[in-house]
Amino acid sequence: MLSAKSLGLIDSHAHIQGKEFAQDLSAVIERAQQAGLEKIIVVGGVGDLSSNQAAVELAGSSSMLYATVGMHPHDAKEVQEKDLLFLEELMRRPRVVAVGETGLDFYYDHSPRELQVKMFNRFIQMALAARLPLVVHNRQADREAAELLRYEGKGEIRGVIHCFTSDYEAAREFLDLGLYISFSGIVTFKNAESLREVVRRLPLDRILVETDSPYLAPVPHRGKRNEPAFVRFVAETVAQVKGIALEEVAEATSRNAQELFAI
Repeated sequence: MLSAKSLGLIDSHAHIQGKEFAQDLSAVIERAQQAGLEKIIVVGGVGDLSSNQAAVELAGSSSMLYATVGMHPHDAKEVQEKDLLFLEELMRRPRVVAVGETGLDFYYDHSPRELQVKMFNRFIQMALAARLPLVVHNRQADREAAELLRYEGKGEIRGVIHCFTSDYEAAREFLDLGLYISFSGIVTFKNAESLREVVRRLPLDRILVETDSPYLAPVPHRGKRNEPAFVRFVAETVAQVKGIALEEVAEATSRNAQELFAI
């Protein structure tokens, strides 16, 4: 049996560059290491444009950290051309491993849907040009997201549907497009049996695990600030659902993340 520190887990999606971690970030990273994490993907694009710069700077401070840059669909209405040019420049930084998060959110509709679609398409093109994978936010837009990825991605786009909450049919379609599926702390929630059934049916070689810190803390920390160390609870739930060892889940999901992000 491996010790916690030997698990080699990767939190494939965390927002630890913001104010929520300003006071104790070093301790947060240390707890992640103690919990068996090897790498953390610090995801930009949530909140204003500065989250991207902060993600890139943070990734440059530790060999454990990598960054992504993009803009959340909530903020599609705020993005200007100069912002996109700035993000294209950030994408060339050494420890930037993906474009995103970006995508479609037809649940909250904080930005008009036509603008979300336009912006998602633009980021797909940017990812293709930069030869980087895409980190996709998708909420209640399965069909539209799949169509854009299929037709605008031209069969060449790589990426992950982060914090997956849809059904097996949607997951299967995204897998057929060559994407990975990432599960967050939601999979540990008592009322998430339908999502655990998706985990049960998906091949392990296409699954990632994430925290989406500081959001969506898993059981037994639900309702508290989430942090990368808690990705272990997501991996443990995946292992339990699939009836396999935690070490097998850690090895497979980390290998998948390494292949996707080329880290």
